[in-house]
Amino acid sequence: MMTVFSFQMQESTASRLDRLAKRRRLSSGEMAALAIEEFVEREEWQLAEIEAAVSEADRGDFATEEEVAAVLSKYAGSPSSK
Repeated sequence: MMTVFSFQMQESTASRLDRLAKRRRLSSGEMAALAIEEFVEREEWQLAEIEAAVSEADRGDFATEEEVAAVLSKYAGSPSSK
């Protein structure tokens, strides 16, 4: 089932959407629907991750010093090697 939305957007954004749609061989409506779907999926994921992190913090579930050092050394090299 599909729902129809009607909304306004900046002319410059509409022009960019039209150009992208043409490059992807989609209609502007299809491109807008795809963009909204991807936005909603990303926002749902991000909010779920934030909520999970807040729950962990509320439980006092924090990384140990060793875990933090392991992550830092993975990206910046060992702190003791500098």
